[in-house]
Amino acid sequence: MTTVQTPRKEESQTGTVRKRLTPTQKIAIRKVLAHAFLIGFIILVLVPFIMVISASFRKGNFAPSELIPDKISLEHWKFVLGIPYQEVVNPATGETRIVKAATPPLLWFWNSIKVSFIASAGIIFLSGSAAYGFARLYFKFRSATLGTLLILQMFPMVLALVAFYVILDFTGQYIPWLGLNTQPGLIMIYLGGISSYIWMIKGYFETIPPSMEESARIDGATQFQTFIRILLPISAPIFAVVFILAFIGYMSEYPVASVVLQSSDNWTLAVGANSFLYEQEKLWGRFSALAVLSGVPITVIFLLCQRFIVGGLVSGGVKE
Repeated sequence: MTTVQTPRKEESQTGTVRKRLTPTQKIAIRKVLAHAFLIGFIILVLVPFIMVISASFRKGNFAPSELIPDKISLEHWKFVLGIPYQEVVNPATGETRIVKAATPPLLWFWNSIKVSFIASAGIIFLSGSAAYGFARLYFKFRSATLGTLLILQMFPMVLALVAFYVILDFTGQYIPWLGLNTQPGLIMIYLGGISSYIWMIKGYFETIPPSMEESARIDGATQFQTFIRILLPISAPIFAVVFILAFIGYMSEYPVASVVLQSSDNWTLAVGANSFLYEQEKLWGRFSALAVLSGVPITVIFLLCQRFIVGGLVSGGVKE
């Protein structure tokens, strides 16, 4: 019997053999592709940021368009930091003038930090206590209230600007320090947006075994003591996350602050920075300097709260 030999699949018509990639080569290719993707993503994030920094050091008021400024100047940063400087008005005659902000932008910077910090701290207090009630207590209309909060968080605060204006205008007639053009009034409006944070903290509370609190109650602790001494220390990571998210959101919030705060002395950094973008002339250099300055407190808050987040992640799960 004769056997018919079929040609190997690896061999082509020219007689060459196809080489298959080894597992080591496949891993190397995947690493190269992964690194290329990450490098491209980092460049995509950093390029706009570098352009804004470049515009803040570029002489003149040009929109961010270059990675390296052609003419370096500190005039925008001097204006933002409240340092007077001379500006040439007429190059032919050499006439100059002293440029200084009527309202120091550093005052807007301080207003933003103050409002954002107080509002974020209030968010933690209100949403934490409310989340504990929804996670550990059982009362009438509990599920209906949670569902209502879930629906409310789908609507942005911008939709209620007219209502905010009317409420603060009415409140200011009886309580002047809590009405329009007041920072406490703005903070009260910010504290109204706690529905999403309640859901976040509630979900974290539900991952903690109730047996830990029951053991404390057996030892004689009250419900408030178990909340303060047991639940809060364990929940430090989620409170740090909520504080960071709230602080970042309030530092960059513009629509509500622009309606509530009407005088330049009470403006936050977002409202003050937007005042540089006039219809006739857009002062991109000063705007870019304020944009870079606004990232400083956000970075500091993140670094301060990072140890709580990392500590909660590496400490391991809560065991019964």
